[in-house]
Amino acid sequence: MSVVSDSNAAQCSCSCRNLQTPLLQPSIAVVLTLAYQSLGVVYGDLSVSPLYVFQSTFLGDLRNSVTDEYIYGVLSLIFWTLTLIPLIKYVIIVLSADDNGEGGTFALYSLLCRHAKLSSILNQQSADMELSIYRLVEPPETPRGRTVRKLLEKHRILRTGLLIIVLLGTCMVIGDGVLTPSISVLSAISGISVAAPQLHQNIVILVSCIILVLLFSLQHIGTRRISFLFAPIVLTWLFCNGGIGLYNLIAYNPSIVRALSPYYTFKFFKVSGRDGWISLGGVLLCVTGSEAMYADLGHFCRRSIKAVFILIVYPSLLLGYMGQAAYLSKNLDDLDSAFFRSVPKPVFWPVFITATLASVVGSQAVISATFSIVRQCQALGCFPWVKVVHTSNSIYGQVYIPEVNWIMLILSLSITVGFKSTIEIGNAYGIAVIVVMLVTTFLTSLVIVVVWQRSIFVACIFLLIYGSVESLYLSSALFKVPQGGWVPLVLVGILMCIMYMWHYGTTKKYKFDLQNKVSMKWLLTLGPSLGVVRVPGIGLIFTELVTGVPAIFSHFVTNLPAFHQVLVFVCMKSVAVPFVPPNERYLVGRVGPRDYRMYRCVVRYGYKDSTGNDDSEFENQLVFNLAEFIQTENSAPWIPSSSEMSLDGRMTVMGTVTGSTASKASLSFPVSETRSERVTRIMQTFCGDSFQQSFKTVSSPCATLDWQANFEIPLFVEHENEIDSEMRKELIDLIEAKEAGVAYLMGHSFVKAKKSSSWLKKFAINFVYTFLRRNCREPAMAFHIPHISLLEVGMVYYV
Repeated sequence: MSVVSDSNAAQCSCSCRNLQTPLLQPSIAVVLTLAYQSLGVVYGDLSVSPLYVFQSTFLGDLRNSVTDEYIYGVLSLIFWTLTLIPLIKYVIIVLSADDNGEGGTFALYSLLCRHAKLSSILNQQSADMELSIYRLVEPPETPRGRTVRKLLEKHRILRTGLLIIVLLGTCMVIGDGVLTPSISVLSAISGISVAAPQLHQNIVILVSCIILVLLFSLQHIGTRRISFLFAPIVLTWLFCNGGIGLYNLIAYNPSIVRALSPYYTFKFFKVSGRDGWISLGGVLLCVTGSEAMYADLGHFCRRSIKAVFILIVYPSLLLGYMGQAAYLSKNLDDLDSAFFRSVPKPVFWPVFITATLASVVGSQAVISATFSIVRQCQALGCFPWVKVVHTSNSIYGQVYIPEVNWIMLILSLSITVGFKSTIEIGNAYGIAVIVVMLVTTFLTSLVIVVVWQRSIFVACIFLLIYGSVESLYLSSALFKVPQGGWVPLVLVGILMCIMYMWHYGTTKKYKFDLQNKVSMKWLLTLGPSLGVVRVPGIGLIFTELVTGVPAIFSHFVTNLPAFHQVLVFVCMKSVAVPFVPPNERYLVGRVGPRDYRMYRCVVRYGYKDSTGNDDSEFENQLVFNLAEFIQTENSAPWIPSSSEMSLDGRMTVMGTVTGSTASKASLSFPVSETRSERVTRIMQTFCGDSFQQSFKTVSSPCATLDWQANFEIPLFVEHENEIDSEMRKELIDLIEAKEAGVAYLMGHSFVKAKKSSSWLKKFAINFVYTFLRRNCREPAMAFHIPHISLLEVGMVYYV
């Protein structure tokens, strides 16, 4: 999820997805613009870590026996942790594992799914592999890479385990979204107690809660509008942190630079023993926010993120930590609020205000990322439907989710009021951070073998080094579960249950539809009228199936006395790519013979695409693509939508006709044109003057009505004489149906477990999944279907 500083930077970030390939390197101006923008988005959380790292590290027995050697040892640990994880792991290695310019846990999973059949996404088609975003130049597959790929594809338990690992990482990121505002804001406001020691702690908690309420209340106006000051705030904070650190380094203990040697790390563990291992949970907090460098890659370019970290963020953080260590080596009793106590008194209040603003910026980045991740999970069928508000017309990733926002506010307030201390919140925060990093390490090691086709030995070395380091930090963080570390575990347990149960129930419902499709033989026996009266208009029947007629259709035929003149089975589906090009979004095919006027349209979206909120625009696009299909059906390249090579399984990509191949002629409805005039003009367009002798207009009560729309259908053939009589009639029927109106037909499903199911399955389906369906957003609202045009028919699914 990205945050922008100004409109020009926003425009640059929109195009950065096209700048990730080697052939399209961004200009220096674009890199500098994106680099400036990334300061307020990517590095807000990482940059405020100096506020609480030393305080969270020296706890318990280590606090009571702190010496200069311990200060040197902790600084050495911080330096090597910052170097190994953010600098080497993320900046040098992980940033290269982008999914067409996108980053994050789902990007790694998507990347793996495109190179191996691992995806749990329903209704996948072979046509999805023909998307241009799939057709990338990849290295030839090696024998070892093929072995790993086949192993993952062969065993279902491995694929399920991979999905659970991805969901685990995703849930931990959402947990970060709850914990980051609490610890960042509270640690900044706690600086007041340094200037006013007599101030009661409850006042600090109250001010922190007020800031949290304001922060979450502003989310609805959109990230772009509240972020124009973020980059200069973070930049100012980094210069303050680095400048104060340099001052303290010179003024108190210049020899502290010796602590950068790994010798002091080993000496620290040798002297401190078990207490030193426990302190790793606090040292871990120095890299919180590192994952944002990869997660927010989609709205920047790799070079901009690398340049800012190497040239500004990394040196500033090192100077800040070295300055604090130099100050503490001479003031061992000032470990509480170590940063603010090390600030020179003349600049205390300006630094305090800057730190408070920077903590809000760091919180904003994680909150925005949480919205983006929930939307991705929803698109991939792993999260219940919630309201998603797109707050920017130019940046796809900027969304606001009201339900998630207010739940996060309640949880953040509860954690702040309940713990009242950054130490216990830090214990919880550390577990969430390190688990996300471990998931990234594991998925990246698979990418090294399966995608990059490197040696298994290289992947094992990467996994061994970073897996060992991060597991060591995790073991220390888990030791603090009773002191607040239980919070992310509880949150993740609840989120994992919700996400997995939703995915399980959705999968079972889809399999029921797949196994109970209406046979084409039954459909043909109904005849072109389908056994009911066909009335003017277009009926859009929503289904999750990409081939065949869903079982719900028989319920429609049974319960409705009439059906529309044109029927379209619409499938809104997600594919394992971040974005789908508009000219490849629609797959169109025919269901049954031509005179049935039944079609299938598969609308494909990436996991970061917007489904739009303009129903009229969707209707127009759908009709345009149907018109193109009708005109180019005989010459279009067919793509099988499944392994079945039936007529119903044939589909073709629409929207790819360019201006050079399409005729400039079009069918249009001018304003204030009567129905009789419109029919006459349309037939003359197709048939010429001979229409006057061969066609009579049938008068009807609608003939005197004025049509207030100016609707056009372009012709996709070289010459009008290429349109035969059947095609003319079908196009006219389509236009007539569009003008008569569009209706949306959906099934209102009730999912229940079979009586023979186990008690665990009955509990999962009948209670958990049913509860989630009743309390989540309806699919009709999620697809922005106008209520006045919606018709639902109930159906019970026994799975």
